[in-house]
Amino acid sequence: MDTKAQVQEFLTTRRAKLTPREAGLPEMGGQRRVAGLRREEVAMLSGVSVDYYVRLERGNLSGVSESVLEALSRALQLDEAEHAHLLDLAHAANASPAARRRTPANRVRPPIQRLLDSMSAPAVVRNGRSDLLATNTLGRALYAPMFIDPAGTPNSARFTFLDPRSKDFYPDWDRLASDLVASLRGEAGRRPYDKRLTDLIGELSTRSEDFRIRWAAHDVHSHRTGKKRIHHPIVGDVELTFESMDLTADEGLSLVAYGTEPGSASEQAIALLASWAATQEQTRQTVRRPLRWERRGSV
Repeated sequence: MDTKAQVQEFLTTRRAKLTPREAGLPEMGGQRRVAGLRREEVAMLSGVSVDYYVRLERGNLSGVSESVLEALSRALQLDEAEHAHLLDLAHAANASPAARRRTPANRVRPPIQRLLDSMSAPAVVRNGRSDLLATNTLGRALYAPMFIDPAGTPNSARFTFLDPRSKDFYPDWDRLASDLVASLRGEAGRRPYDKRLTDLIGELSTRSEDFRIRWAAHDVHSHRTGKKRIHHPIVGDVELTFESMDLTADEGLSLVAYGTEPGSASEQAIALLASWAATQEQTRQTVRRPLRWERRGSV
C-alpha cells in the first residue's frame, strides 16, 4: 500500500471531521469552502508553518519528529487509536529496507497450540489480517461457518464481507463490519509493506461495496475487549465477552478468548456447543483411525 496516500487521506479525513467550534476557534461567519478545519487552522493549532503542514498532509512524514506528531494529534483531537495510527504511519514512512521486508508470523508454535487446547473457553489465535491461524476445539466450533469451505486460511474479513451467511451469523453485522475494517486500517498503518494484507484489501475492495465505503472513511479503532453477539447454526443466539492478548514472542499475533456471563442462557449454549464439538471431534478421530485386523486361528 502507498504510505503517502494513507497519510494524506488520513489527515484529510480527520481535518474534515473537526469543526472550528470543536477546535476552540472563533466563528468568523461567512460561507466556508471546506468541511471541517482549513489547513491553515490545523497548522496554527499544531504550532507549525502552513507550508510544513501542507507537506505533512501530502504524505511526506520523512524525518518528522514525535513532538510534531504529538502536537498534530492534539490539534486534530485524535483518540488513542488514531494517535497510534499516525505514529505507525510515520514509522512506516521512515522504515529501513530491512524493516519493510519483515512480515508478521503466519504460523502458530506448538506450545501456543497446546495452550489453546488446555483452555476450556473458546479461543483462537489470529493475525492483523484477521486470519484465524489456530483454534481449540471449542473455538473452531464457535466459528464453524468459517471452516466449512474457506479459500485457504479462514479469514474473518472475507467471511464478513464476501459470505452471505455472515449477516445471519452476526446479528450486529453493521457494527462488527465497521469495527473489522477499522482494525484492518490500523494494521495497514503498521504494516503497509505486507503483500498478503495488500492483496486482501484489494480483493475486498474489488468485491464488496460495503467494504469500500468503510475503507474510504479511514476510521481506526483497537478492539482489545468487548462483547460480541452471534447467531450460531447449532445452538442459536449467544452473547460473548472477549479479551485479546498480544503474543509478544510472535510478532503480529494475538490470542482471543471468549466467555459468557455465569448462569446465562449463553453459558448454557456454549456448554451445549462444547458437547456437540466433542462429538464431532470424536467422529473425526474415528474416521482417521486406521483399521486393525486381527488374525484368528482355525477352530
